[in-house]
Amino acid sequence: MKPNKNLTTLDQLVTQNFGEPGTLRRDQFESDYESFKLGFLLQQARLQRGMTQEELAEKCGTNKGYISKVENDVKEIRLSTLRKIVEKGFGGRLELSIKL
Repeated sequence: MKPNKNLTTLDQLVTQNFGEPGTLRRDQFESDYESFKLGFLLQQARLQRGMTQEELAEKCGTNKGYISKVENDVKEIRLSTLRKIVEKGFGGRLELSIKL
């Protein structure tokens, strides 16, 4: 099968719309994406465990509104609160990595 020359990769699309990696606009896009991704990951973990936002909030000592805002990327989350959600709320372990 011949590759279709009219197709655009996701990387090409992001570069077209937000600039080359390392530019201010691209860096902001990638930062916003990481925030969105974290909220989405938390939401998916909660749903996989069959928990409501209220149940999760109660387990980790916060409120339903806060969980909703984090999941929907309306509120930034502190590392200490993320740890509480993962450890107390989900019974998991938070692992972070840094890529350079």
